[in-house]
Amino acid sequence: MTPDEALDRIRRYDGRLQAFVRVFDPPLTNKGAVGPVFAIKDLFDVEGVPTGGGAVVPLERNPPQHARVVERLLQAGWTAVGKTHTVELAYGGWGTNRAVGAPWNPWDAKVHRAPGGSSSGSAVAVAAGFCDGALGSDTGGSVRIPAAACGVVGLKPGRGLVSLRGVHPLSPALDTVGALARDVATAARMLATISGPDEAAAVRGPFDADAALARDVRGLNLAAMPLDQLGEVHPEVARLYLEALDRLRELGVTVSMVAPARSLEQSFGPNGLLMAGEGWRIWGERIARHREVMDPWIVRRFEAGREISDARLQRAHDERAAQQAEFHAWLAGFDGLLSPTCPIPAPPMDEVDETISPLSRLTRAANYLDLPGISVPCGLTDEGLPAGLQVLGRPGDEATVVSVGAAFETVSGWNGRTPDLAGFAA
Repeated sequence: MTPDEALDRIRRYDGRLQAFVRVFDPPLTNKGAVGPVFAIKDLFDVEGVPTGGGAVVPLERNPPQHARVVERLLQAGWTAVGKTHTVELAYGGWGTNRAVGAPWNPWDAKVHRAPGGSSSGSAVAVAAGFCDGALGSDTGGSVRIPAAACGVVGLKPGRGLVSLRGVHPLSPALDTVGALARDVATAARMLATISGPDEAAAVRGPFDADAALARDVRGLNLAAMPLDQLGEVHPEVARLYLEALDRLRELGVTVSMVAPARSLEQSFGPNGLLMAGEGWRIWGERIARHREVMDPWIVRRFEAGREISDARLQRAHDERAAQQAEFHAWLAGFDGLLSPTCPIPAPPMDEVDETISPLSRLTRAANYLDLPGISVPCGLTDEGLPAGLQVLGRPGDEATVVSVGAAFETVSGWNGRTPDLAGFAA
């Protein structure tokens, strides 16, 4: 799309959808280049633009430079049209934000439904057609969850492929930067653009999107989580998941129902411990200063990390390394692992229970075990709400994740389906 087309749609529909916290008008470009349009989660620095981080008090009032991934997209000719909503300090999977407001899931104009978090605004912006792609961060599913809830593609690489410079952290051990888009090809090419070494934590890449997209998936051997190993799953999500597996088989992919020795859900608690422990050490002083204007549920999550001793945190890192090695050895026998992205479709916001996090129950494992992953739309429930198929790859194998996602897209029946925004028009 052109930047003018993007801005026109934003003006028409974002008054209610609230995907953006700041719109760039005129758009942000590199020397006037006009390429694909993208949006930026408000956890990423943009030179001279406050980084809100979903908070009343900005995390950075006047960033001196762009985040590395923003700079790479601009240099490649992409055009930025704004910064998108995030859960405060990126700590939440529902997409709620009691500090500065939360976006509206575009698949229901009558009921304010959860957009998924924490990259809530980025997913809404893509689903609503405000941009070709959007940047998000993913510490426990924060790219893949909103992608599934909003019916778009969410691609999370493994660690070391994409720079984290200029992206405000939640848990340095788990944080990754990913891409959201309406189709796998756009997400993959976005990942290719932002990938590559940065003389810091990013030591791999760049990612070859064209090779991954061109790969023939016939003959691949994928494991799929059996439903009885997934905990409670909404019946419609279960139905769409099983149908997705059958469509993959039609492509010549071997899909076997196999339960790993360690279920995806077993990573949920350990991943949460690392998020709380590392997050408190990063943001504890800020919370002490600004807790009165923060989302109280976010404060509670961080304060849980205050009780985690340095010794316990180190032990958690050691336990993680051992569990990674065990899981990686099991996964080496397959080309990837399939599951639903989220076990339930997007609920109404007034039914959200902040004491639990079911949307991240199947996504946290990718961060904890350091696996690349993608969420691809796999259909609508009987209520007309999207569900996502999650594909996890072996360590460092983003290529197979993209290949499977792109191949599934050709038989998914989704065909670029988009929400009807008539009920959101200004």
